[in-house]
Amino acid sequence: MPQPAPAPRVNASSTPCDITDGACVRLSTKESWLISGGRVSYGPVPITSGRPGHETPVGTFSVLWKVRDDWSIPYDAAMPFSTYFVGNGIAFHEGSLTDPSHGCVHLSREAASKYFDTLQVGAQVQVTA
Repeated sequence: MPQPAPAPRVNASSTPCDITDGACVRLSTKESWLISGGRVSYGPVPITSGRPGHETPVGTFSVLWKVRDDWSIPYDAAMPFSTYFVGNGIAFHEGSLTDPSHGCVHLSREAASKYFDTLQVGAQVQVTA
């Protein structure tokens, strides 16, 4: 049985980021993409980010470590598919797409799993305003 053709990849110039591989986040529109070889390989997907006083930092970072089933002790909350990219505990992870975070980038379960599986330690993450 023939497999459906994969969706065409979109040029990464459709994102606000200038990285060619990794993850791109635009806080103002609450969306994120995975980029591979200079092209969008996944996304855009909806996100939520840091609330006032706990803003998600803007800049270019590297994936530092990953934990499939992490738990936030300070916020007593599950953090499935955590992909950390800022040393003070900022990560992509599954979370609410309506409630802002304490600095992390919340994704749907499907997107968090995809980011976790795709982004390796050392991969670039660019966060734009």
